[in-house]
Amino acid sequence: MNSAEGKNVKQNILDVAKLLVGKKGFSAVGLNEVLQTAQVPKGSFYHYFGSKDAFGVALLDGYFETYLQDMQVIFQNGELSQREKLAQYWTQWIDNQTGETDLGKCLAVKLGAEVADLSEPMRLALNHGTSRIIDCLAAAIAVGVADQTLILNEDSKRTATRLYSLWLGASVMAKIRRSAEPFDGAMEMTWQVLGCADTH
Repeated sequence: MNSAEGKNVKQNILDVAKLLVGKKGFSAVGLNEVLQTAQVPKGSFYHYFGSKDAFGVALLDGYFETYLQDMQVIFQNGELSQREKLAQYWTQWIDNQTGETDLGKCLAVKLGAEVADLSEPMRLALNHGTSRIIDCLAAAIAVGVADQTLILNEDSKRTATRLYSLWLGASVMAKIRRSAEPFDGAMEMTWQVLGCADTH
């Protein structure tokens, strides 16, 4: 097997696992289920991943990399104002959490509480990935402050951290209630924090 084929097999395992884990959670998905669905022999799994923890870290790292690329697409769109970019980001968050498929489900929401106490390597991967998201969000907010479309009472990093936590909490409540209503409150609070209470 050449390096390109090996990369494809590894990515196929991760792609299949993302769907299964997004639907069931990490602990409920066995390796056999992943490998059978991916049509990969068990030996291949341990060739690419030394343990289930290492597999979970790779899964999270890949998820966060794609997530951050998607954020950059939004925030580098020269046709939108900074306020419009932020509105698009949070609208896509809602769409992701309320959609019918498990393809784009947020693994930070799905796995954050589940694995943080079970796997230190995965907790660290979650911490690193969410910190990168917060940094990206802080940079976008700082641009809005600089162009005077946003008004903050604190620095952009602290604001980004508070807002990301707010949206994670809203996502959990939306799951509990099986309703998108928690996102209405999150959106309202977000614009208040950003000094744009009139934005919908």
